[in-house]
Amino acid sequence: MAQRRRSEKPKERQAAAEGLAVAALGFIAAEPERLGRFLALSGIGPDSIRAAAREPQFLAGVLDHITSDERLLLAFATENNIDPEAVMRARDVLAGPDWERDTP
Repeated sequence: MAQRRRSEKPKERQAAAEGLAVAALGFIAAEPERLGRFLALSGIGPDSIRAAAREPQFLAGVLDHITSDERLLLAFATENNIDPEAVMRARDVLAGPDWERDTP
């Protein structure tokens, strides 16, 4: 039973991170200026957002976008009554571990 709990924990973290990223996407989409900037920087079209939002890597990109601008991050965290560090942790969950290239 303990093994089952451990295996569910990553799934729970993943689901929570995805939920936070979807909330971040909604936050971005709520303001035309924020949405326009996000679309311009991400290169995605407005007609593709719904499909892309099903992908964890896209959601990680949403959180990357939020965390790349401190004012945006703080506004999102304040509006959602969460710690800005929670956004960073969610981004790490969605993006997976950092990959380091072996150098010759």
